[in-house]
Amino acid sequence: MDPPPYIKTIEWDMMNKTKFFPLSILSSFTVRCCLYPLTVIKTQLQVQFRNDLYKGMIDAGCKIYKAEGFSGLYRGFWISSFQIISGVFYISTYENVRHLLGQLHTGPRIKALVAGGCASLVGQTIIVPFDVISQHVMVLGMAAQGKGEVNPLGIRYDPSRGRLQISIDIARRILATDGVKGFYRGYVASLMAYVPNSAMWWGFYHLYQDELYKITPLWVPQLAIQGVAGSFGGFTTTILTNPLDILRARLQVQRIDSMKTAFRELWMEEKLNIFCKGLTARLVQSAAQSFSIILGYETIKRISVNEQYKHLVRW
Repeated sequence: MDPPPYIKTIEWDMMNKTKFFPLSILSSFTVRCCLYPLTVIKTQLQVQFRNDLYKGMIDAGCKIYKAEGFSGLYRGFWISSFQIISGVFYISTYENVRHLLGQLHTGPRIKALVAGGCASLVGQTIIVPFDVISQHVMVLGMAAQGKGEVNPLGIRYDPSRGRLQISIDIARRILATDGVKGFYRGYVASLMAYVPNSAMWWGFYHLYQDELYKITPLWVPQLAIQGVAGSFGGFTTTILTNPLDILRARLQVQRIDSMKTAFRELWMEEKLNIFCKGLTARLVQSAAQSFSIILGYETIKRISVNEQYKHLVRW
């Protein structure tokens, strides 16, 4: 009798949720801790005027570290860490939408594409306010490096003040200036950047995974195949969506009135460079983050899988 086939994708109803959620939160926080400096570098590269401050990713990292030390690479980290909350809703939405589409006998790649887009819509709705504040904190130090002492919110850069107080001041100023809607500045641009990004990333992840299965020998660990597929998916979506991510960052940080105005100003400054501005940092961040997230995510799914499926799971 032939042995039962291995499960390629562990589905939502195959897992013990009491194990899955705590481990998922821990994994997400660990990845964020390790890769957050790349987010700071990427954001500062995106909002600078042409290449006035930094010539590239390494130059930016060195200058930030020289000016502020290691803590400068973690500007806005604790505010941004609230993304862990949105991460729980993100992955729950993703898995539940996949489960529902599976009951309709939808193909695996379409399931991943639709579920990824829905998950990002929910996640961005929760996280955009924290994203707006954290990005202001990330770039506030740039004012002291050649752009004047006051940022677009009118907050003066003072390195002697604590990051928490700076974050509170930024939140208060946003509320006083724009009201609650100020915390959703760039929300539409975030959806335009991240919903397609998330949808395509999951779609490409499953596409690359299926193609890699065809060419890799059976002795190659499934986790390794999935990690590489995740990195390839991250590379592809980052290249395709880079201009949208720059537009989102400009809208949220520089307080530009509309997407049309932001795009026009960005085009006047950068021309075709909008397709590669901050791209190296995004590619490195995306590849490392995609690999780490998939490695953690798929490992946690294997740990959380119910007993009756464990013998069908390949590591």
